[in-house]
Amino acid sequence: MNLPKRKMRLGDILKAQGIVTDKQLEATIAIQQKTKQRIGDILIETGITTESQITNALHSQLGIELIELRGIKIPPEVIGLVNGSILRKHKVLPVGFDEKDSNALILAMADPLDMVAQDDIAIITNRRIEPRVATVGAINSVLDRYFGNEEAMTAAEQYTKEREQQLQLLEEASLQAELELNSAPIVQLVKTMIEQAVRQRASDIHIEALEKKVRIRFRIDGDLVEKMMYDAALLAAIVTRIKILGRMDISEKRKPQDGRITISVDHAEYDVRVSVLPTSYGEKVVMRIASATGLTKEKSELGFKSWELQRFDHILSNPNGMILVTGPTGSGKSTTLYTALSELNSEEVNIITVEDPVEANIPGINQVQVNTKAEMTFANALRAILRQDPDIIMIGEIRDYETASIAVQASITGHLVVSTLHTNSSAATVTRLIDMGVESFLLADSLVGVIAQRLVRRLCTSCRKKRPATDQEKALLGVERDRELMIYTPGGCHLCGETGYYGRIGVYEIMEITPALKRIIAAKGTTEQIKEQAIQDGMHTLRMSASEYVMDGTTSLNEMVKVSFEV
Repeated sequence: MNLPKRKMRLGDILKAQGIVTDKQLEATIAIQQKTKQRIGDILIETGITTESQITNALHSQLGIELIELRGIKIPPEVIGLVNGSILRKHKVLPVGFDEKDSNALILAMADPLDMVAQDDIAIITNRRIEPRVATVGAINSVLDRYFGNEEAMTAAEQYTKEREQQLQLLEEASLQAELELNSAPIVQLVKTMIEQAVRQRASDIHIEALEKKVRIRFRIDGDLVEKMMYDAALLAAIVTRIKILGRMDISEKRKPQDGRITISVDHAEYDVRVSVLPTSYGEKVVMRIASATGLTKEKSELGFKSWELQRFDHILSNPNGMILVTGPTGSGKSTTLYTALSELNSEEVNIITVEDPVEANIPGINQVQVNTKAEMTFANALRAILRQDPDIIMIGEIRDYETASIAVQASITGHLVVSTLHTNSSAATVTRLIDMGVESFLLADSLVGVIAQRLVRRLCTSCRKKRPATDQEKALLGVERDRELMIYTPGGCHLCGETGYYGRIGVYEIMEITPALKRIIAAKGTTEQIKEQAIQDGMHTLRMSASEYVMDGTTSLNEMVKVSFEV
């Protein structure tokens, strides 16, 4: 379908759909006249609308088909028609030829009203253009898959050539360092690396110094995947560029350093925490990526089953007391806490947090950063917070007796305190606090609920394989031997990147503190006694919760065993 030469403008379409108002459109046009940006980009950046709202509006108003690009396989003869840099410039992607007309090229476009883009691609390919509508993020993600490594390697090669030429011309080490800092290919290489990681849903980027190579790995759905390998000569320049972005000391190479980078990818803002560590072959860098909005989700998105959600809501409805979320690093504790705080956040309550570091900014909540150099420890910050008339206090992590003691006192004196702790189960959390030195009778009085959680990878629904469970597997799942049971195992397809998994879901063990549990805690009962009583009171252990996901095909048995250690 060829569109008329831009008879309708994007602003008019969005106005007709009721997505933007006249006033918002006027303000956007005023910005466009100054910045020369596209209207759609400005509307997304200012938060007036989203990518998906724009694509849906174009689809319904113009009748242009929406195209799903996740996991799409594009024939080499199609993707090779146009250079990757031109496709990125116009935010378009050729996906195939029209079955009815082999001279027509199907083109996924972020803005199907962009006639310049259509004309350019038509001239280059010598074909008629059939537009389809897709989001910028989806188009860029596919372009990364087909051109990302090639672009990164080109930048790396360009840098190596420039460096060799410059080293021949320059004698002084200081000038060499200066050139490394300003080398455009390295700037592009680091930017491309972070963008690719975001589009592939990575939580961390690992840049590792090996003997003769630099290895780049992404942590996707909890597992590290090797993505790129560069010559060792690039390491110093990559690390220097990251240090500049993270406002770190580029001359210090013998001590660990921490920094923070804010980057925008496909109109969304991401917070990147950087850690640099000296190793035997050079500095190793780990960048942890967090979406500015990713930590505050709807409760239904966290993976709570309906009855778990009821228990969670009941615990949160306590006006005072202490709620603890426990689990290892990377198990989603921060996301659960931020989601709970966003739910409790209203103009009637004063919420104050003390964190190390502040992971996401939530409007309307007062967030305090721990700073040991300024003697702003968790304990000192908590003492100050208690004089600020708080209703709800969130402590990033309880690490010592002093913090635990103040948290317990605050919860007894009429405040709701939420915090995290690194323990293996809900029951072990209680004994850990008693071991820290908290009086058992005070803990029994203050604690209202403990949530232990883990994340398991979801099986890809397109390639998972069904088979009968063995007797041994039934025993692991707590199912009778004579019961017929089908379970799923990972396959591997283009939609999940051949891993067999796509995305993760939370597994929870919610222990609500009942009167019976209070008595056991006050009497310094063992972890086993607390666990047995909690199960009698209706708690499902991590093993029970994970086994339900195995039986309904959400995850695999291997994932269940990874997150629940009890035999």
